[in-house]
Formats: sequence, structure tokens, C-alpha cells
Amino acid sequence: MEHPPTVFLRDANEATIGEHAAKPTALTPGLTEALLEIWADSKIDTGIWECTAGDFTAERNGYTEICTILSGSVTLEVEGRDPQRFGPGDVFVTPSGWKGIWRVHETLRKHYTIVSD
Repeated sequence: MEHPPTVFLRDANEATIGEHAAKPTALTPGLTEALLEIWADSKIDTGIWECTAGDFTAERNGYTEICTILSGSVTLEVEGRDPQRFGPGDVFVTPSGWKGIWRVHETLRKHYTIVSD
């Protein structure tokens, strides 16, 4: 049986990603985001995402997202819970049904993996 080739990205902190565009759920005027999809199939999508400083709302409807912060920092706020701050090397999961606010303190770059329900 022949195996598919390995898909990889070297130096994710320095990789060139797509053009920045306005973030649709931005609470801060001028907030932008960009991404580089590394691999996707019908169930899993993974890549690099970057966002400028500011606040935006987010919901995880129908999927779970696993994030590893590569650079920058962010505080996640969920109603009824203490805010959590994350920075380089931190890993967190926003499970399906999650809803909150991302407060990006400086340009944030993360590796993400989205797993559809």
C-alpha cells in the first residue's frame, strides 16, 4: 500500500501567509486577519492564522478548534468564567458550542486544527 506524502510547513513563525482582510466579527475597527491552510479534508482543517491587535467575538458551532500560540498574546473571555491569557507555547481548545470574546494584545499568530463534529 502506497502512503500519501507528508505535508509540512517549516518555521511557522516566519511563514508567509495570505493577505490580511477585515475580520467579520471585529469589535475593534480596523482589525484584520489572514491565514495559510496547510491541509484539509472533510473532517479536519489545519493551518496558520494571524490577527492584528483588537477584540472580536467568536463561536464554535459544529466544530472544535485546537490552538497553539506561536507569537503574540490573547485573553479569552467567556461569560461566567475568569478570563484566561495565552501566549507563545500555550495550547488551548475551544470546543463545539464555545462562545466568547478574543482580546488580542499584539499581533497574534497561532497554529490551529479544526475538527468538525
